[in-house]
Parts: sequence; structure tokens; C-alpha cells
Amino acid sequence: MSAIDYEFEKRAGDELYPEERVATGDLESLRPLPRISMHAFCISEGVQRVMEQCAQDRRMAKVSLRITSGNIAAAAAMFGSTPTPNLIILETDATPQALLGELAPLAEVCDPSSRVIIIGRHNDIALYRELIRNGISEYIVAPVSMAEIMAAVSAIFVDPEAEPLGRNIAFIGAKGGVGSSTIAHNCAFGISSLFSTETILADLDLAYGTANIDFDQDPAQGIAEAVFSPDRLDEVFLDRLLTTCSQNLSLLAAPSLLDRAYDFDRSAFQPLLELLQRSAPVTVLDVPHAWSDWTRTVLGEADEVVITCAPDLANLRNAKNMLDALKKLRPNDKPPHLILNQVGMPKRPEIAPQDFFEPLEIEPIAIIPFDAALFGNAANSGRMISEIDAKSPTSETFAQIAHLVTGRATVKKPKKPGLGKVLELLKRK
Repeated sequence: MSAIDYEFEKRAGDELYPEERVATGDLESLRPLPRISMHAFCISEGVQRVMEQCAQDRRMAKVSLRITSGNIAAAAAMFGSTPTPNLIILETDATPQALLGELAPLAEVCDPSSRVIIIGRHNDIALYRELIRNGISEYIVAPVSMAEIMAAVSAIFVDPEAEPLGRNIAFIGAKGGVGSSTIAHNCAFGISSLFSTETILADLDLAYGTANIDFDQDPAQGIAEAVFSPDRLDEVFLDRLLTTCSQNLSLLAAPSLLDRAYDFDRSAFQPLLELLQRSAPVTVLDVPHAWSDWTRTVLGEADEVVITCAPDLANLRNAKNMLDALKKLRPNDKPPHLILNQVGMPKRPEIAPQDFFEPLEIEPIAIIPFDAALFGNAANSGRMISEIDAKSPTSETFAQIAHLVTGRATVKKPKKPGLGKVLELLKRK
């Protein structure tokens, strides 16, 4: 078989085989893989598709993956003249009696530190034991799923004794001014107080962030020092940048100054977000309403995404575009959560909630009514809604959102609706 190989690059906007979605429950417990090199040799279209799906997953963001159409002999021939990667995945249809013989030429050229996973056709315990005795890391019987491959790789390269990673929950508005930051701040406060969980609120809007105002804080340092000095980032440095807002809530505040331009490349926030995951069980990310390389990267790699909308046509269009884009960025994750905010504003023409969500084919996790007095008093006093009126329906709604985004409650699976009159409005636009 001739070897056809290519480097697999994860690109925003690519979507491979959407009909082959994997069960998100099998993947949510897996940690992101470390910076390793992988080379997969596939002889069937099915395994090649699974490997391509793996390459699209956010947990593989640091992995350098190469996929080759070829068998074990092709791998031995290639590595006779090139260094072997950290992990080799080999698909074979060889019989148990012939498999070890096929592996012998590869063993002669393979670096002793390289790990090998074999995908075979025979469910044979004796073969499995023999392969493990001969240094093979794992043997999987085809057909294989993406979750099986990811779990096998994780078992090899992720330390089971390592501390569990925290969850990053990203909040973003479908349009500016829809209250995404207010919701993010109240949810961060709710998570920290309801569950007595150490929570970090990171305000990623460096130019116009309002988290410091909402919590009545004026820190001298914050997220700007972390982003512009990645070489200094460690737990001690982060601790100096954090401001205590309540017993279990810490704030990484934005400078909210216009003394410089805040243009970032796609990976600018990655070192910080990884450190935050190691530092607290929950990090709430207040993401500004923008669509750039870095915001797209943050949203693509977050554990949960929450989109806040207001009930008008521009928000509907933007929400639909964001849902479509995030589905491509996160093909193996559940869809973002949607919140409809500022519903019932006096004298403002609005799209009814049912008509708003019908063309999106997704149910909201919360519908928050417009309440100028309640939100205005909270904002002007630097307090959260539950501190102003703990018994208000809005305060209860924020508590429910905190349960949902942290996985402590589930949303009923919505019935799949048809397209309504709002979609027709969009078409006319």
C-alpha cells in the first residue's frame, strides 16, 4: 500500500463528518493532552475519520498529529529514516499469529521512549497479553470510537495522580450591551457562595471591563500584568494579581484604561487560562463582544460557553451565527447555553421568547426580565443581585444558572422545533 500522509492542522471553521458526533459524556472527564507528537497509520477509512475527529477536539490543541494512509510496514519504512514521535498509532488487519512478526521491523527503528497503540481486528486476550509483554502500550479492537482513542492516549500521557483541572466557563454577549458581563459576575458570585467553591472571575475586556466596578474594587494590578508578562506566570505571581471579592471569590480585574491598544494573537490568553484551571475549581471568563483570533480561541477551548441575547432581530442573527461557528470550533462538545435577557423593556418592540428560540432550535436556560431598578441599584452600589434582594425571582434565576453551568443540574432536552416566522424575517434581511 502506498503511503499518503499529511499534517493535520486544526483550523477554525473546519467541520469534519458532522454526522459522526461523539457522545460528549465520554469526553468531558478527560483532561487536555500535553504537548506531544502523534503519528497514526490507518488502513481503513473509518479509523482515519476517527483520527481526524480526534484532531478537531479541543483537548488535542497542544498535540502535533500526523495521519498517514498506510500499514505497519509503511511505518517501519518511514521511521527508518526519520525520528519516531512520542506516540505511534497503528491499524492492522493481521492475524494474531502474524502480528508480532509484522511489528519486528518497526521495533528495530523505533525509539525506546516512543509509545505504541495498535488497533486490530481480533478480540483475543492471549494476543493482548503478548503485545503488552512486548512493550505495546495498548491494543484496541476495531471498530473504535473517538472516546476510546482519546481515553487510551490520556491513560498513557496524563498522570492519574495529578490534581483535577478546574472548569473554565466563558460568558459572551450576542451583541454589545445585552448584559453578558452582569450575568457572568452574578453567576461567579453565585457559584462561589452557593457551593462554597473557590472561584476566579477573569475580566477579559481589558479596555472596558466592569468587574472591578460591579464588585466595588480598585486593584492596582490584574489581568493585564498576567497577559503581557507570560514568562512570569506562576501560582505565586497569580496570587498577587488576584483581588478578594468575597470568601470564595477572587477577581482578576481588567485595567479598563485606554493607554495602549489591546491587540492579541490567538494564543495570548492560553498560558493564563491553563494556570487558572490549575488554581481553582471554577473560573468564570467574562469575554468581550468581539470576534477575533483570541476570543475565538478562548471560546473554542472553554469547558462551557454561555451566550446572552436580547430579544431583537440583530441578536437573533448574531446568536445563530455564533452557534454555527462554535459548532464547528467545538464539534465534540455540547452546544452553548443561551440566556435571553432584558425581556419586557417598556415601549421596546421585542421578539417573543418562543419565536426567538424557534429558529435557533435550542431552548434557553434562563429568561431574565428587564428590571431597571434592581439591576441599577446593584450596579451603582457595587453589589450583586442576591445581595440587593436575595428573595427576588432574578436572584433565584442566577442560582439556577449557577447550578446548570457547573453541571449540578440538567436541562430537559428540548423538542426539535420547526422554523418559524422569525427565520423568514432573517431571510428578508
